[in-house]
Amino acid sequence: MKNLLLLSLMCSLCGCAHQYVMKLTNGMKISTPGKPKLRGSTYYFKDAQGQEQAISQSRVMEIEPESMAKEENKFQAPQAEKKHWYWPF
Repeated sequence: MKNLLLLSLMCSLCGCAHQYVMKLTNGMKISTPGKPKLRGSTYYFKDAQGQEQAISQSRVMEIEPESMAKEENKFQAPQAEKKHWYWPF
């Protein structure tokens, strides 16, 4: 019985500690240790030092788990070959 209780407690705590990435309208990305909370028109989040920070909702384009943000960067368009002035095609 104790093992079942311990297992259920461990599973419930695992979902709470996710890193999130906030993508801003100016192209910056902010990594946060927890999901930002929207209060009014402002997102509140804790920074790397654990201090609460705030950012306007109008500056935030997207909030997603860090694992999804990393997956997005895996698939990039192939780069065109560099052409030289002496090789016209």
